Order: sequence, then C-alpha cells, then structure tokens
Amino acid sequence: MKTILITGATSGIGLEAARQLAAGGDRLLLVGRNPSKLADAATAVRAAGAGDVDTLECDFASQASVRQLAKSVLAQYDRLDVLANNAGGYHKNRTETEDGIEATFAVNHLGGYLLTELLADLMVRSAPSRILFTSSVLHFGAGLDLDDPGFRRGYSGEKAYSRSKLANILYARALARRLAGTGVTVNAFHPGAVATGIWNSMPWFGQPLVTVAKRLFMITAAEGGRALTHLATDPELAAVTGEYFQKNRIKTPSRRAQDDALGQRLCELSATMIAPAD
Repeated sequence: MKTILITGATSGIGLEAARQLAAGGDRLLLVGRNPSKLADAATAVRAAGAGDVDTLECDFASQASVRQLAKSVLAQYDRLDVLANNAGGYHKNRTETEDGIEATFAVNHLGGYLLTELLADLMVRSAPSRILFTSSVLHFGAGLDLDDPGFRRGYSGEKAYSRSKLANILYARALARRLAGTGVTVNAFHPGAVATGIWNSMPWFGQPLVTVAKRLFMITAAEGGRALTHLATDPELAAVTGEYFQKNRIKTPSRRAQDDALGQRLCELSATMIAPAD
C-alpha cells in the first residue's frame, strides 16, 4: 500500500484527485487549513472507496505550520510514495504573511519548497517515489526578479501568481537534478484551466470574463484532478523526472523556466527565506 500526501486537498483538483486515487487502495493523507473542510473531504474520499484516509492541518502561509506538518508526517509514517504539492492561492492586493513574506510567493512556492526539503530524506528512503508540483500555463511570459522577492515594485495579483508558478517549475527541475539517481522523480504540471474558487479573487472588472470562461472554456475540477492522478500513478512515468506536463504530455516550458542558473539562485534564495526551526 502506497502513502500519498496531497496538499490543498479540501477543494478543487486536490480533492478530486484524492477521490480518484481512492479506488487504488492506497493510504491518502489530506492536507488543508480548515478542520471542518478536512473532515468533509475525508468523508467524500472514503465514500469514493478509500479505506485509509488521514487528515493533517497546515496553513502554507505559515512556515511554523509547514514545519509542524512535516514533523507530524515524519513521526507518523515510515514511508511516503507521492508528495503532491498542490496548495495555492491568489492575492489581488500585495499581502505579507506572519513571516514577512509576500503571500502568493509564500504559499505557492515557499511553503511547498519548505515541506519538500523537510521530507526529502523520507522520499529517498521510500524510493521509488514521486514529488509533484501543480504549476500553470501562466508561467509562460512570467518573470522572476530575485532581487525583489517581496514584489515591492510593480505588484499585481496576476503577475505574482504567474511568477510563483514559474518558481514551481524552476524548483522542480533543480530538485530533479539534485535527486538524480535516488529513485525519486520530480515533475511539475499544468492541470488545465480549471473552474475552481481561486478565480473568485480576481478583480471585479475581470469577474464577468471569468464567469464566461468558466462556462465555455474551463474544465472541471475532476478533469484537472486527473492530471495529478496521472502523474502520481502512471507506471510509464516511473523514471521520468525534471519535466513539465500539459494535457498529460511532456511540454517544453518557457525559456525562463529552463534557466537552470536561475533555478539554482531561486533555491539558494528560498533557503535563506526559511525561518530557522525551533
């Protein structure tokens, strides 16, 4: 029986992927911020056929909370076969977390970075294992100014979201290089333009367009969840690492996403932005 951890598992593609994975008979660890939503998610996943479902609370805007999550996982589980870094958010206005980090970067990149680094040794001991990052097609055209990680200059919610998704791919590629030969694969993917609640935070003037897009162009959360499920379980991907996927196929990411020097600088910067453990 495999152990699969999914962050952002109380709604959207995280919850739908958990439902889909339920039929496999594996142990599912559902991570979310809200205890009541976690309980509802666990009920839904059990109803989908899963026999072993655990819930773990974590707010990815808090490094202390991420560290506590990692501590709980290490204390309770002796293996982790899939780590799906799926938690994410969108902030229309620039916001800082309790750690003084710009919130979109903190939740969408740095939280997953910290959790992955803390669980990396467990993933290696559990090999063959897989690490996944939910990125986005919006990384195309995104920039990443590492001299302004707080995005104090020229902030917009759309730019902050896009650059965090670029960071996901850069880190995935860098981590794949670092873990080469360990049996741990690391990949990022675009789940599709999914009609989830994340779009509700878009500016008011963009809401009519979002409403139309959800109806005409966006896919369902269940369809988006299948992209995560595919990468987590497809046996043909057992040795595939350091790639970016769209529509379940490897796709060349943006030029910036292929900048390995930028990826290494991002990793070095991220390491300095992590608050020390207690």
